[in-house]
Amino acid sequence: MKKVVLYIAMSLDGYIADKEGKVDWLKGQNGNEDMIDTYSDFIKEVDTVVMGWNTYRQIITELSPNQWVYSDLTTYVITHRQLPSTENIKFIQENPCDLVKRLKQEQGKKIWICGGAKIVQALLKEKLIDEYTISVIPTILGAGIRLFGETVKEIELKLLSTFTYNGIVELIYVCR
Repeated sequence: MKKVVLYIAMSLDGYIADKEGKVDWLKGQNGNEDMIDTYSDFIKEVDTVVMGWNTYRQIITELSPNQWVYSDLTTYVITHRQLPSTENIKFIQENPCDLVKRLKQEQGKKIWICGGAKIVQALLKEKLIDEYTISVIPTILGAGIRLFGETVKEIELKLLSTFTYNGIVELIYVCR
């Protein structure tokens, strides 16, 4: 069974985007200091990406408008829009929990939950996330798109590791 991993960054006060949906604040405390690349090791263990429409739109319009950055992976974009899928990008209208339950049954590497908050919150309520890798950015936004909403029950986690660089703290948890 495939593992489901949330790999995401958030502000110290728990937001994944500011009030306008921007993520230009995702940086360490010293702009000129080299960032440590934990993503390259992480992505080697992934073959499937799940994201919402807003995350997809942000990638293709702001973060990487000239090239699809996940071309070696199968990407599922959950949207209400009727768009033609490609070989590697599947636009679907499926409930995120149903999709993830189905994908977990397949053979392969990990499933990366890339965003957005509504998808994360739905999966959280159904306890479908196996591992949480969260990079806490040294910024307090005060408002925006919150990563975790209210949950029906508490979810107990076990800390596997921490890593710090340039004021960023990366936390890796698994479900207990």
